Amino acid sequence: MTRALNSSFLRAAILPVGLLIIWQLAVTLGSPTPRTPRPTQVVTAAWQLIGNGDIPLALLQSLWRVLAGFAWATGLALVLGALMGTYRSVDRSIDPLVESFRPIAPIALLPLAILWFGTGTPAAAFIVGYAAFFPMIVNTIHGVKSVDPQLIRAARTLGVDRLTILRTVVVPGALPYIFVGSRLALGVAWTSIIAAELAVGAKAGGGATGGIGQMMFVFYAYSVDLNGIIVCMISVGVVALVIDRGLRRLEQWMMPWKR
Repeated sequence: MTRALNSSFLRAAILPVGLLIIWQLAVTLGSPTPRTPRPTQVVTAAWQLIGNGDIPLALLQSLWRVLAGFAWATGLALVLGALMGTYRSVDRSIDPLVESFRPIAPIALLPLAILWFGTGTPAAAFIVGYAAFFPMIVNTIHGVKSVDPQLIRAARTLGVDRLTILRTVVVPGALPYIFVGSRLALGVAWTSIIAAELAVGAKAGGGATGGIGQMMFVFYAYSVDLNGIIVCMISVGVVALVIDRGLRRLEQWMMPWKR
């Protein structure tokens, strides 16, 4: 067991370590400018930002906004997706509206978000939720429609009511698609949080209390700290990876038949 874990860890570490070596060789053997970030300097900046608590605080602030936006988007997408996947009349009525708004970039709604919610967490959560809503509803609809109709007819023949059919037949059958939608939605949410916080994050002056996006803006606009920007980018990627792995574990727990 220990050997398998060590082997898996080594395989996962080969590519990141290789990229770091290539990066260090490029800045050492090339002609870097004073603003070229170096791996050693990035590690030092990461150590300082973690030690003073700025990175953890900023990530927690951004994570709270992402989860808040993801929560309302998921709830709305699951309800509408289940109805649209089950009833053709509902699908015909709502699908044109969904497909009309889906191509609109979340950043285009920033003026409306600021006017409606102000410059704070609600506006950022609205932008994130808008971005996460469409991958979620599209996959939910597809998942509900992919359920074998014979299973539904068999349940109706046995006299099972619609609510029980939805809970015991439709939802378990659609779960694989719902989890795919969740993973895509969270990925889009993390992508959107940077832009949302740059425009509507708390405290226009930025810093850790404004989230990871505001911190990146401060490093860019005020201190021109490329090492700090790289640290923020890596932090966002690491958190996204942890969330994705958590969703995969949750999927395996809720759907043991897929193991």
